[in-house]
Amino acid sequence: MSRFSSLAKLLTVASCLVCVHTLAQAQMPQQQPQAKSFKLGSLDIVALHDAQFVQPNDSKIFGLDHSPAEVAALLSAAGAPTDTVTLSVDALLVRSGKHIVLIDTGVGGALQGSLEKAGVKPDQIDEILLTHTHPDHIGGLVIDGKLAFPNATIRMSEAEWKFAKTNEKIAPIVKLITNKVKTFTPGGSVAPGITSVSLPGHTPGHVGYRITSGKERLFDIGDTVHSSIISLAKPDWAVSFDGDKPEAEANRSKTLSSLVKSHELIFAPHFPFPGVGYIQAEGDHFKWDPTEKAD
Repeated sequence: MSRFSSLAKLLTVASCLVCVHTLAQAQMPQQQPQAKSFKLGSLDIVALHDAQFVQPNDSKIFGLDHSPAEVAALLSAAGAPTDTVTLSVDALLVRSGKHIVLIDTGVGGALQGSLEKAGVKPDQIDEILLTHTHPDHIGGLVIDGKLAFPNATIRMSEAEWKFAKTNEKIAPIVKLITNKVKTFTPGGSVAPGITSVSLPGHTPGHVGYRITSGKERLFDIGDTVHSSIISLAKPDWAVSFDGDKPEAEANRSKTLSSLVKSHELIFAPHFPFPGVGYIQAEGDHFKWDPTEKAD
């Protein structure tokens, strides 16, 4: 249980909001709302920016069994700063007629402003799908001690809800959302055109969501990956955010390999905004191919 609960205070939302310990120690630049929209078949998809964290390259987050110099070499090869690792925190909106689904809610940074840019009011959202319950994915559920999306049903896997209810650090959020939560067993339809997919290892009930419209598909892979550089160059390197590290590493490699073969469009909420693109093979590892589809 303890390996899934390394959390610390990040910011105050409602009575108390906490986040993953290493995120709490990161620098968080001023957040700017952003909304990037595109079509997926007949669906309207919008990537929504919420926050960005700049974390130190100190082997406490990425490459736990490797040196900062080894991590720096990967960052340098990609043309990125070598002393820090930057992660975006984003959410995904799916519109089908009058049905509006939000996948994850960030920490509650710029999400509301990003929704406004997308022309969506909080009370219009009728379904919220959670990949998992780390507070950088559920923090935006609450504003000033109240539900940020009062008309939305909140869905997550049964295993994840069980995990959330045992996590005292997020108890204030759990208390507020309890009457809104409906759980599911991964593998089935959870909303029109959206199927849940088990992606084990990050948290006990971590899932992704495959969105389908006609022949087009988009796979929100949640926290299967974090850094668009390190997670792809070294998918077998341990990440402090993952609760069951061996299982998460196995899932990461398996999922990335599958995405190369399927050439499936993905959304990765911690990749550089808007986080939409493709996974490609590069030698014995992988690389990120962002798409211009989101304009």
